[in-house]
Amino acid sequence: MNAIEKIALTKIKGIGPKTSRQLLAYFGSLEEIFNCSKKQLSQIPGIHKTSIEQLISKSYLDEAEQEYKYIDKHKIDVLWFEDPDYPSRLRHCEDAPLVLYKKGSCNLNNTKIVSIVGTRNATSYGKRLTEELIQQLKDLNVLVVSGLAYGIDIYAHKASLQEKLETTAVLAHGLDRIYPFDHHDIANDIVKNGCLLTEYPSGTVPDKTNFPMRNRIVAGLSDVTIVVEAAHKGGALITAEIANSYNRDVCAFPGSVDLYYSAGCNELIRTNKAHLIRHAKDLLTLMQWEFSSNENLKNQIQLPLIFDLSNEEQKVFDYLKDTNEAGIDEIAAYCNWPQSKLAITLLEMEMNGIIHSLPGKIYKLT
Repeated sequence: MNAIEKIALTKIKGIGPKTSRQLLAYFGSLEEIFNCSKKQLSQIPGIHKTSIEQLISKSYLDEAEQEYKYIDKHKIDVLWFEDPDYPSRLRHCEDAPLVLYKKGSCNLNNTKIVSIVGTRNATSYGKRLTEELIQQLKDLNVLVVSGLAYGIDIYAHKASLQEKLETTAVLAHGLDRIYPFDHHDIANDIVKNGCLLTEYPSGTVPDKTNFPMRNRIVAGLSDVTIVVEAAHKGGALITAEIANSYNRDVCAFPGSVDLYYSAGCNELIRTNKAHLIRHAKDLLTLMQWEFSSNENLKNQIQLPLIFDLSNEEQKVFDYLKDTNEAGIDEIAAYCNWPQSKLAITLLEMEMNGIIHSLPGKIYKLT
């Protein structure tokens, strides 16, 4: 089964990923699909007459051959959904593309993959959160996925490149163009330290209907989708909804209740469609990913907390830092305080997100 045959199946109008899989399951191979009769095709539910006529005429083969010439000339990889290099997380999604076009050399089966999405109208708050999150993740060798759009997307790609993390930009058009054009230089940099990825062949323009389709790939590629900033409506919320439908984790940064571009994140959290996170440590705890042996991540998160601690809170913080977790009796004995005084301090620290409680009045740092 060569690349031209793989591309050819995606060229038949009216036959999407789900129907293509149905055809493969019914006939057993691409060769059998291309050599089947009109009568055989008509017995398969859900296939329109126009699609059957195209299959029988084989008019799509010429288009596929031209596409193959283009990708061969421009050193573009074709990933078939059964290939070992095809992203395994995406393969498990029922509407995953049968073919992906990739320019670059990143590992789409990295052990840790995060998608970072958000509004195109990012505020300084959103930019800061994105940059700090990626800086905190740099020692964990994650692959960062986004959509090359204005706002949070491009900040995620830029920060990844800055921290020398591989990043993947999923496009809503063919690899013969870059949209928006302003991000052409960034796209070239991504190819050198990551990849551009799309299900669309050359010649495909960034039509509005392509973007929700693109978003399902962003969600399907990753272990977790992180929404940094989002209004009540927009592509980031679509991506979050798709990720939830795939039973993937979704996280969101909270924002002030009166900030327009935090309304979507706050709503995701309120409706339990996203986990609230404040920094990388919350993400790692949720995903049960181990911290790097490098202390850089811990220092980035803990130092701002230490700066704001009272003397009492600092004493509790230092003890928990050494013990990892401790019961209220142990902390009281260490501090030599009555439990009534300690309870107030612990409550204030928990409300400020410095510690969290476990069953049995056990406490540990957040």
